[in-house]
Amino acid sequence: MKQDYYEILGIAKNASPEEIKKAYRKKAIEFHPDKNPGNKEAEEKFKIAAEAYEVLSDPNKKAKYDQFGHAAFENGGGFQGGGMNMDDIFSHFGDIFGGHFGGNFGGGFSGFGGGGRGQMRVKGSNLRIRLKLTLKEIAEGANKKVKVQRKVQAPGVSYKTCPTCNGSGQQIQIKNTILGRMQTATTCSACGGGGQILDKKPSNADAQGMILQEEMVEINIPGGVVEGVQLKVTGKGNDAPGSNSVPGDLLVVIQEVEHDYLKREGSNIHYQLFISFPEAILGMSKEIETVSGKVKIKIEPGTQSGKVFRLKGKGIPNLDSYGNGDMLVHVNVWTPQHLNKEQKQFFEKMIEDDAFTPTPSVADRSFFDRIKDMFN
Repeated sequence: MKQDYYEILGIAKNASPEEIKKAYRKKAIEFHPDKNPGNKEAEEKFKIAAEAYEVLSDPNKKAKYDQFGHAAFENGGGFQGGGMNMDDIFSHFGDIFGGHFGGNFGGGFSGFGGGGRGQMRVKGSNLRIRLKLTLKEIAEGANKKVKVQRKVQAPGVSYKTCPTCNGSGQQIQIKNTILGRMQTATTCSACGGGGQILDKKPSNADAQGMILQEEMVEINIPGGVVEGVQLKVTGKGNDAPGSNSVPGDLLVVIQEVEHDYLKREGSNIHYQLFISFPEAILGMSKEIETVSGKVKIKIEPGTQSGKVFRLKGKGIPNLDSYGNGDMLVHVNVWTPQHLNKEQKQFFEKMIEDDAFTPTPSVADRSFFDRIKDMFN
């Protein structure tokens, strides 16, 4: 069972944003890799504290967590917690450490992964793919496996310390100015800040020691994603050169496949149900298709065209709030366009019949009133 985020940071549930930030800063400094070199337990506590801070420092995530606990982020939930690596932590939260640990939080850190102080951990480039999902997959969530072509370090490749920067990843320049001698540090032009350059490479590798490799990647899609949303699979992008490098990420852009007759609007689903005159007059039960299977709805005798049935919870999961949207079934009474002689004679007799004379009451509201209620 996962530990409570408030307990991890040692704060109360009514803690202010500043108190949350201060508590995380204290924990992060306590378990920082520079202070605990090679200590796996401290490293894990460092990551757990960052996970707790990511949730509690975000008002929307904090509200969900306060109401539903860790269950709020199960099956995706829009939160990447639990899979954070050190680079993610420093990239997102490095600024709150101020001047501690030499200020190495912009691109890398020391005392972890074998890097020396000031050396940057080079990250590989990201890959981006498009993934098509049906409405059913979007509603229920899906687990997809896709093949990606990514650059990886070739077997047998080796790297050595960069002689230009002596492995620091930075070049120091001293200039004389009218204000005196000024020292500036820039990323090493020879190694790109990684502190290493290529030593030996196989014949099939490129100039950076990389080869192209096809890999099967598993992607967990949470229910409720929308067209154009971008999911991240950490570490499944291209590798970077160097023994201290980290791979980039795989960015998955969701593309929604249009359904034949179900139309999505946010978390709601719209369906146009056509019924005949006899069905509208006499009433009947009608089986319709939803994203989660077939259901039966009852059409009462005398149902008017334009009536909307709301099927609660039969829509799409809402990523921004708890629960599902609804399915809205729009009733359309179909007017026949071709009648035989006998049918025409029947309706000609009914023209003057009181039962066929429109007599709308206050209860029979206008189309626009129904549309307004539908969105409310």
